[in-house]
Amino acid sequence: MNMLNRQILPNPLQDRILAIAKQAKQAAREISRCSTEIKNRALVAMADALLSQTESLLAENAKDVTEARKQNLATPFIERLTLTPGRISEMAAGLREVSSLSDPVGEIIGLTRRPNGMQVGRMRVPIGLIGIIYESRPNVTADVAALCLKSGNAVLLRGGSEALHSNRAIVSILQGIASSFGIPSGAISFVNETHREAISILLHLEGLIDLVIPRGGAELMKLVTEESRVPVIRHDRGLCHTFVDASAELALAVSICCNAKVQRPAVCNAMETLLVHQEIAPRFLPELAKHLEQAGCLLRGCPKTCKILPTIAAATEADWTTEYLDLILAIKIVDDLDEAMAHISRYGSQHSEAMITRDHNHAMRFLNEVDASAVFVNASTRLNDGFQLGLGAEMGISTSRIHARGPMGLEALTCTKFIVLGNGQIRE
Repeated sequence: MNMLNRQILPNPLQDRILAIAKQAKQAAREISRCSTEIKNRALVAMADALLSQTESLLAENAKDVTEARKQNLATPFIERLTLTPGRISEMAAGLREVSSLSDPVGEIIGLTRRPNGMQVGRMRVPIGLIGIIYESRPNVTADVAALCLKSGNAVLLRGGSEALHSNRAIVSILQGIASSFGIPSGAISFVNETHREAISILLHLEGLIDLVIPRGGAELMKLVTEESRVPVIRHDRGLCHTFVDASAELALAVSICCNAKVQRPAVCNAMETLLVHQEIAPRFLPELAKHLEQAGCLLRGCPKTCKILPTIAAATEADWTTEYLDLILAIKIVDDLDEAMAHISRYGSQHSEAMITRDHNHAMRFLNEVDASAVFVNASTRLNDGFQLGLGAEMGISTSRIHARGPMGLEALTCTKFIVLGNGQIRE
């Protein structure tokens, strides 16, 4: 029995969240009918407003960062939490990018004529009310609100308590702009509750929330997966690998591997384990280690790696299963492509996997056989991102197999309904 029907004792927190969800559900029905022009104009205005409010956003974010430091939270966590003028500009650019994309709502696909003369096709429609439960990164607030708005969905946001000031400020700006364009109140909703029980309440709102997307650490994923009565698309951890094949061009491999590890190590598409073919390892690893160590990266290697790089720490079994989200890299030398793919199959999280090679046959095998939401040849895992792949902002990177996989853009936030155009056909 869902929460809407069962008899329960009075609960003020539940009552507040239920009221927000009901308003958001009503908004979902209304926003599905908003014109593309209104949605696009609102998104551009939101981008402008974020930029104009950069100083106030930074001030609110500083409150969150200061509190996080007082609590001695991990450096990668604080890095994801922190806003900068550049990151606010990226948020604004993401909103503009979404405004420039084709509106998927109402698109008719696969229209065919049946032998009896009727036409059958599918029309893209919004999913409805989407609940986003996320941690740390306040830029997610703007990204997902933009994507839900453009795809005709209402969104119910529940960010982590560590980013409360930042998220509240961003939501306030977006809601104000939405209202000025006549977008229904509740289309962008925010659960301003830090109590952990708020998540459990949201997860039981079947009949109101149509889809839940969690973005965060293992504890959050476990909670959502085990408790949710609402369909879930997981955006899980990124234990990402890069395999440097025997035929790889050294300079290219060094550039890609450095980018994958150090460009922004605290995010889910950063490389955590490097696999190197035994033939190229003696030439490649010393050059790569020089660049990584200059960037402050700590290296941990298998016994073969430690013979080539004798000053680094020895890797343990735990290193192959750890998502560091930090400047730490595990390195393993493998005999061949098969061993590399076997390692990825055993330890990978099916998020982002890359190979560097000049061997076309090896590249095709890697693309065909490696199981992940995105597979790269001669490119960095850091490119597994909605903006980089042409989707505009993203809801996150789905590691689920049902409905959507990889970066979730506009199309992934729609489902389809059958449409039938007839001229009197009946079933005999």
